[in-house]
Amino acid sequence: MSRPRILIVGAGFAGYRTARTLSRLTRGRAHITMLNPTDYFLYLPLLPQVAAGVLEPRRVTVSLSDSLPHVRLVLGEADRIDLDDRTLHYTGPEGEGGTLAYDRLVLAAGSVNKLLPIPGVAEHAHGFRGLPEALYLRDHVTRQVELAASSDEPETCAARCTFVVVGAGYTGTEVAAHGQMFTDAQVRRHPLRHGMRPRWMLLDVAPRVLPEMDERLSATADRVLRQRGVDVRMGTSVKEATHEGVVLTDGEFVATRTLVWCVGVRPDPLVESLGLPMEKGRLLVDPHLRVPGRPELFACGDVAAVPDLENPGSYTPMTAQHAWRHGKVAAENVAASLGLGGARKPYRHRDLGFVVDLGGAKAAANPLGVPLSGVPAGAVTRGYHLAAMPGNRVRVAADWLLDAVLPRQAVQLGLVRSWSVPLDTSSPEVARVAGGPGQRQEASARSGPGAALAADTDDGGTGEGRYRPPDEPAKGQPGSGATQVRPGSGAARPNAQPRSESETAKGRPTAEGPGPGPARPLTEPETAKGRPAAEAPRAADEPARNQPGGEPARNQPGGEPARNQPGGEPAKNQPGPGQPPPAPHPAPGPVKRTDVPDDPDDTTKGDS
Repeated sequence: MSRPRILIVGAGFAGYRTARTLSRLTRGRAHITMLNPTDYFLYLPLLPQVAAGVLEPRRVTVSLSDSLPHVRLVLGEADRIDLDDRTLHYTGPEGEGGTLAYDRLVLAAGSVNKLLPIPGVAEHAHGFRGLPEALYLRDHVTRQVELAASSDEPETCAARCTFVVVGAGYTGTEVAAHGQMFTDAQVRRHPLRHGMRPRWMLLDVAPRVLPEMDERLSATADRVLRQRGVDVRMGTSVKEATHEGVVLTDGEFVATRTLVWCVGVRPDPLVESLGLPMEKGRLLVDPHLRVPGRPELFACGDVAAVPDLENPGSYTPMTAQHAWRHGKVAAENVAASLGLGGARKPYRHRDLGFVVDLGGAKAAANPLGVPLSGVPAGAVTRGYHLAAMPGNRVRVAADWLLDAVLPRQAVQLGLVRSWSVPLDTSSPEVARVAGGPGQRQEASARSGPGAALAADTDDGGTGEGRYRPPDEPAKGQPGSGATQVRPGSGAARPNAQPRSESETAKGRPTAEGPGPGPARPLTEPETAKGRPAAEAPRAADEPARNQPGGEPARNQPGGEPARNQPGGEPAKNQPGPGQPPPAPHPAPGPVKRTDVPDDPDDTTKGDS
């Protein structure tokens, strides 16, 4: 008799716990396969410490292959699920397609950044859901402080040293708290020329910080933030975002080059394509985490609307604690449905409290309902994280110890660019890369501003013409690679055409291609909303030299004409107007070019 096939989609808190528990329960009596875009489990609560330089990136990741030896790992992103045929179609990291069959399917795809229809946010803000976004923020903050230190203009210095975080929930509060400490440490070692201090702002429409938590935790966090110098503004949010700053809902304009979007999350759009009953974007399941009418389909974590048996009529919130517990119950019920375990169990939970790390020895915690602050809360918080992590405990503790006794390193590695981590993406755990394994279809219902805004708002906006994260062209060449965009799930958009890199220039649709001959006219979705085809919303980063829209290099069209080129200064030994030709001479040997910048791909200048 063949072994049953169990397929788990996603390796977040719910998916990882499901795989680990199933591996223990089945003991080789089932084929367990996990589909995930990356080969690691990310311990998301410690991500703010990565952005602040406290922890190295690998400390918050756990290898799936090493920690789940009896689970087959398939790298890829789910595109479409055929419920009748019990098959899942996916796209691998190099663009190859594949199909996985299953007898039991566990959906634990997690969540993505939540968008709101605020002008300019999709173009100028960055989320905080994946490791690439944390690495980008660390580099970006470091770069802004360094550029501010070298600026001669007080206004520019103040704008670069102002960092706006929208969303005073768990993530936003920790990002602002750790960020203020990070930038203050940089300025203490290298003071700014104008004597300024970095300014972090925390905005939220809610009446208090951490509105979903106990009021005593909220008061503790608010007090620590204000003592540290964070500008906390409740009842205030962003009305519009531009390249120069943000307009607040109270009418104030704040000059800044940094906008961190932490307003919340929404379920992964994959579940929307199934056509099954939903509850605010989450798949409805019964208390046993099974989808009604589909005995082979289970869902857990952020994509599942799990009935809260402790509070009838409500659903469990989208938190890491619930996702971790969902995974255990889902695994037990999947094994029971295959006759490989005991009886089915409904999901019940008991609130054990929350912890919020505010940096240094400061924290807010209420373990078992006991409110704590200061050093005791800090000890409980870090102890909880060490106990909850499925690996790397010694390395994390070592990094904490080194951070306490040594000055924090503040260098920008430049590994993740602004366009690599767009706010509107269905895969925040994967950074966009230049070029790709061939032409990839544009984002459809699975990914894209239209899908995000339609999911997060009631106006059903199409998102037409909004920002699309571009691919970086090859050095010095306007558009040499193929655009790599994640294919949408379900049926592709009708008449969708692959968009070549020559039709983009650092995120700006162009009306004319760089190659010879006329370029095809831009269609409306490729133009910026309300703008002509040759103009699009300005990306967060200032274009690099030798990139379309940036300062052209010499010997490039639109730049300073090179010698011996039409319109340029005649080269020596060339006949000028009315002069006889020079005497022939031997051709010179190869000459090293010195008229091209050393690093035409450098985007440090003006990055924001």
